[in-house]
Amino acid sequence: MSEKYKAAGVDIEAGYEVVDRIKKHVGKTFNQGVMQNVGSFGALFDLAKYNIKDPVLVSGTDGVGTKLVIAQTFNRHETIGIDCVAMCVNDILAQGAMPLFFLDYLAVGKTDPVMIETIIQGIVEGCTQAGCALIGGETAEMNDLYQGDDYDLAGFAVGVQERDRLLKPEDTKPGQILIGLKSSGIHSNGFSLVRKLIFKDNDLDMNQSVDGMPLLNRLLTPTRIYVNSVMGLIDQNLVSGIAHITGGGFYENIERCLQKGLGVSINTHAWEKDEIFTLIQSLGDISDEEMYAIFNMGIGMVLVVDEAKVEPVCSHLKSKGETPVIMGEVIATPGVILR
Repeated sequence: MSEKYKAAGVDIEAGYEVVDRIKKHVGKTFNQGVMQNVGSFGALFDLAKYNIKDPVLVSGTDGVGTKLVIAQTFNRHETIGIDCVAMCVNDILAQGAMPLFFLDYLAVGKTDPVMIETIIQGIVEGCTQAGCALIGGETAEMNDLYQGDDYDLAGFAVGVQERDRLLKPEDTKPGQILIGLKSSGIHSNGFSLVRKLIFKDNDLDMNQSVDGMPLLNRLLTPTRIYVNSVMGLIDQNLVSGIAHITGGGFYENIERCLQKGLGVSINTHAWEKDEIFTLIQSLGDISDEEMYAIFNMGIGMVLVVDEAKVEPVCSHLKSKGETPVIMGEVIATPGVILR
């Protein structure tokens, strides 16, 4: 069947096998809003099931970046899907919204059903952690654009919140406290620099121990998903702002959740830095300022909280297994001051 198409580089039969393989995984993520199984032309979702009076949809899309190159080089695809989900749902959470559903886009040089199933299993795990449904996606075989086992992975998520409960920059003010949530490592930003330093400039041993595990495992540790830890705080009106520390590090992301004219003062000694960041900094002889402008430096999400609410917020976070870090405060001067 479709021998001409196969000769041109597209294996339809392998594509059918992918669909059969992933169906049994995708159903594990379905929540109350999902209206049909995988396979329709469009994915249907019933927002009315959530009984939200004045709903606002919040969407986010992102990819995994060149962290994918490491996964492909070492044939390690188990957790890369978690990264894809995390990058999208953490952004939605930063607006105060609850993730509802997720769709993925996977572009490959050739259709390898086993590899694709492994990637989708990671996406399913990410969706499970975020409490959102994987309701659709696309796998495109394009051997003229992607060579061999190369692939790219991106995602799109939608969340919802009551209009009057969305987090707005206007809700932040001087004197509020910054509470940091620990990252799991580099997450999914800065890998073009990481790969240059570790593979091109130094060719480090992937089995050397960093933070108590082989370096390869450390590099591929998936991005943390904070939905389960933070959504309850939003529901209780305990948070005024959230910054997801992604590309651009502290400098670009924290001010995004503040009203114009405000800034933050951060005590960088409030938490212990992971060894992976120390290694990267030493390999590249990178200044502290540049490190905080590129990487999360061990803090994946920052909450802006009224001083009177710090205790209940920290208590809630600890009950969710977090180790909250009191890391600074909002100030009346624009900018990010590291001290």
